[in-house]
Amino acid sequence: MTEERDLRAAVASGVVGSAESFQALLGAIVQVARAIFGAKASSILLLDEETDELVFEAVVGEGEESLLGMRFPAGHGIAGWVLATRTPLVIEDVRKDPRFAADVAEGTGYVPSGLMAAPLLHDEEILGVLEVLDRPENARFSLQEMDLLGLFANQAAIAVDLLLRARRAERILEGEGDLGVVARLASAVSALEEERREAGMRLLHDLAGTLGARTGP
Repeated sequence: MTEERDLRAAVASGVVGSAESFQALLGAIVQVARAIFGAKASSILLLDEETDELVFEAVVGEGEESLLGMRFPAGHGIAGWVLATRTPLVIEDVRKDPRFAADVAEGTGYVPSGLMAAPLLHDEEILGVLEVLDRPENARFSLQEMDLLGLFANQAAIAVDLLLRARRAERILEGEGDLGVVARLASAVSALEEERREAGMRLLHDLAGTLGARTGP
């Protein structure tokens, strides 16, 4: 069952109940990206597979207040192209690019001039897109900076994967039945001292596996 796999992944990572921590980590990533590149803004957009939309999950700089939580179709705009092709992209003038979603940008009150974007990939799974918008006047994005953005994207993808696991685990916690009980135990175990926590995690692995064998696929 999908819930059981999500629970095992969350237990193994020790991320049950820690979604807020990873949300803060995403915020730190965009803060650092903005500072390193001297950009006006930086953002992380996550793919919501259920609705097939991209969601602004972390935003810093221009458009911060209006963009956070905003959604648009996953196949729309430059971010949608980067998501679909899994290819990083540099654009010096977005208004000249046919992929630019002017309607989305104008709706936020902030229309960037140039941007860099990189896909967030973890274990070959596409999770979202990292963007850096508008360098200082007369500055251009370089290939070296694209490599650096790629490193940021790799780190962001790890954080995103853990964030999504934590969210799935939280949904299980809200449910009923045996798996909900195991998830609550996992939350308690994660707060134990290191040695006791390791023993508890091994027990929870076995328990989750037993439930999976009992309930079937």
